[in-house]
Order: sequence, then structure tokens, then C-alpha cells
Amino acid sequence: MCTGIEYYVLICEDSMEGILTGVYEAYQIKKDKGIESHDSIRLAVKEPATQCFFTQYEHIQTDHEKAAKVTDTIARQLGDETWYRISMAMVSDFEDKADAVYHTIVLGLKLHDKRITDRLQEDCVQRTFKCARASENELCHLKQFSRFAELQNGMLYAKINAKHHVLPFLMPHFADRLPADNFVIYDENTQTFGLHASYKKWYLMQGAAFDEDRIVYSEVEAVYQELFKRFCDSIAIESRINPKLQMNMLPLRFRPNMTEFQ
Repeated sequence: MCTGIEYYVLICEDSMEGILTGVYEAYQIKKDKGIESHDSIRLAVKEPATQCFFTQYEHIQTDHEKAAKVTDTIARQLGDETWYRISMAMVSDFEDKADAVYHTIVLGLKLHDKRITDRLQEDCVQRTFKCARASENELCHLKQFSRFAELQNGMLYAKINAKHHVLPFLMPHFADRLPADNFVIYDENTQTFGLHASYKKWYLMQGAAFDEDRIVYSEVEAVYQELFKRFCDSIAIESRINPKLQMNMLPLRFRPNMTEFQ
């Protein structure tokens, strides 16, 4: 029976769990409706500005159990390295990331290829690679450029303004290096907190009311910040200062939250 529907667009939540749920539902819809090819299904993380004829749009409710099943399948059949690349693509800020990831997963499972993310001749894989590379680059920058300040209660506090939602990957890095410290990393862009208690697991919290003006720093924090600024100035070689090269190595958007540039 012909329904007149040629394409399906599944609109899911802009999160890893939301996209993975979308992948699960895409497979289910293909099976239930007898769709011949995954090419007839698209995933999106936002409502399209315009809708097309002969296309059915469905909103997908995030389901953690379904997302966990897809996660397990990817890790088991495609390997941890592919799962990491796909994860980094899903936390990127690109609008086409959900569809790119979905079709990369489809292709990888079809070919049983644990190195599917190396097949850059495939359009979906190339788009996934682009998304993952952008997230990985920012994560690498934040590992180097994040600056902590000591609060009055002894807790360490850092603020970032990440373009991509890499906080879930940044937290393990600092939890491993500061296991004995209580620290908070606040992502101003997504209004998400990464919280770590001494020798305990870290977790994320979103939606909490936050007034940065109420933060009280420790008495010695200002002294340490001044010492660090002087240290940075003293090791600089004035005749070799190269602002253009410096901007390439340290983009301007990271500097407002770095002590030595404040």
C-alpha cells in the first residue's frame, strides 16, 4: 500500500542519549514500515526551518534504555575507538551531526568494520569526522587553557565557554589529575556544572540557579593570580613576541577565562 511518504525525519533531543534514541527508533521505523533503505530516514536535533512534501516528521522522546542498547551495540560490534569518535561527534555543535552519526553507524554495522571512521570517502563518515575533530580540538585546548581559582571554602572553581558540549569528556581528565580536590567546572555556554568531590565520582548538573557575583575567593587567591601573571611576563622574550602566532596557538575566545590574560 502506497502512503505517499517517501522520507522520514526523526527530530531528537540535542544530547548523546537523544541522538542514540533516534538511531534506535530509526531502525524500528524501518522495520515496522518495511522501508527498503536507511537513506529514506534522516535524524535531526532541531525542527527544520521548512518542511518538505512527502516527508513525515516525528519527534522522538529520549529513552535512556534504548540509548544504552545502541551504545552497547556500537561498543561491542564496532569497538571502543569508533564509539569514542562517534561520541565526540555527538557532542559537537553542528546541526547535521545526528544524521551523520546515524548513517555512519548504519554503514559500520552493515560492513562489520571496526575502522568505519577511516572511510572518509563516504559522505556520512566525512561529516562525522568533521564533527568529532572540532570537538576533539576544543577538548584538547580546554585541557591546557582551563584555569582554576580557590574559593573561600577551599573548593577549586573554573569557568569555560565551550562551543561544543565537551564538559563530559573534560571532567575525567581533571578528576584523574586532581583526585583529592573538590572542584567545579562551569560551562557558561550550556549552563552545565561538572562537580567533583574529593576521591569520589564526578557528575554533571544542569539548570541550577547560579550567580557568579556571589562567588567568594580565598584570601590568597589574588596573590597567587598576581604571581602567576608576573611569572608569565618574566618568561616571555620581548624580542620574540609574535601576536599572530600566539593567536593561532591560543584562540582569543579562550582568553577571557585565563588568569594571565585578565
